[in-house]
Amino acid sequence: MTGDVAEALAAAIRLKGPISVAHFMAAANAHYYATRDPLGSAGDFTTAPEISQMFGELIGVWLADLWDRAGFPPAHYVELGPGRGTLAQDALRPMALAGITPLVHFVETSPALRVVQAERVTGAVFHDDISTLPEEGALLIVANEFFDALPIHQLVRGGKDWHERRIGCQGTLFLPVADKAVPESLIPKVLRDAPAGSIIESAPASVAIVTALAKRLKAQGGAALIIDYGYDGPAIGETLQAVKGHRYANPFEAPGEQDLSVHVDFATLRAAAALAGGDISGPVGQGAWLNALGIAARAASLTKASPERSDEIIAAHKRLTHADAMGTLFRVMALSAPHWPEPAGF
Repeated sequence: MTGDVAEALAAAIRLKGPISVAHFMAAANAHYYATRDPLGSAGDFTTAPEISQMFGELIGVWLADLWDRAGFPPAHYVELGPGRGTLAQDALRPMALAGITPLVHFVETSPALRVVQAERVTGAVFHDDISTLPEEGALLIVANEFFDALPIHQLVRGGKDWHERRIGCQGTLFLPVADKAVPESLIPKVLRDAPAGSIIESAPASVAIVTALAKRLKAQGGAALIIDYGYDGPAIGETLQAVKGHRYANPFEAPGEQDLSVHVDFATLRAAAALAGGDISGPVGQGAWLNALGIAARAASLTKASPERSDEIIAAHKRLTHADAMGTLFRVMALSAPHWPEPAGF
């Protein structure tokens, strides 16, 4: 075990018994993100905005197009988990060219990342959560690789019953254990007869946030763009993973010292947002969405302007759009206010 977070988790387990996977993941990621900038070659992983300016620029074009067709309403730019502020910095340039210069709001709890974000986007207003976002004006929301870091619960199939999967501790080792049986009604009907050892994941924190966003958009106008790696559930399979130094690691080792994430269940997010009154577009593959928005033309334009960067630009284009890279695994879904225009790219 390393660090105060591991010691605190071990103490909690010794005091009250095994903790939920959600408790473990939330505590570990809170410490991890609060204490470092994890992005880039010197960090643990790289996100799409750090690969190429094209990603953020096309998101800015997408937002500006929606705002234009909605009739130029007063609006705020909101980003959930904005990383280094790179995406916002790139998106705001084409938005300004289109005539929209919104106040910027970052939902970010990491002191380390807030410093970097403030340097990239001056004047940004910081929020600990979405509850303090403005209640007047349309909201133009971006959540890129945000939902994958939110905590999940796991259920595991025993001999006959399903059990909550929790985290125990033996000495200095954390490990998953099966807890008491849960009512069968908690299991989707199509999965109840899965083989022993099967795992189901649920993300109530993600559902709560997407529900709140859809309600805000319905009341205020605007749209939300969600981009993440994921699938359409309900489904069998564990997706909890850890990344350290750009390599996969054991998610139950060194809590707070490596990034923990899961694949996002887009079907569940879509259903929750629709129930809250949002209009839903997608999800579609990131590659198809970026192609529809004109990434090939933007790549050609950048290459013409900087021919010495042509190899870099071509590589970035492929990484963002090809099926064997980020083009299929990463998915794009939009929520929009009922009276807003249909968003582009879907």
